[in-house]
Amino acid sequence: MKIKELKQTKPSEIESKLKDLKRELMKYNSQISTGTPPENPGRVKAVKKTIAQIHTLLSKKQEQEVKTKSARN
Repeated sequence: MKIKELKQTKPSEIESKLKDLKRELMKYNSQISTGTPPENPGRVKAVKKTIAQIHTLLSKKQEQEVKTKSARN
């Protein structure tokens, strides 16, 4: 998922996407730890990158909310 698409989605959808990605990453990590090669090794990097992008996006939104609330007071 592109960052532009993430910015336009609702926070509840972003949270559900984050949960799905974390489950997928956990599946890949369990495959790696048991010694079996993952189904798609390149997907592991993409999942980690998307999770990081979501965390960054959520933290930026929180910062904006704090700034908006402090500007009102």
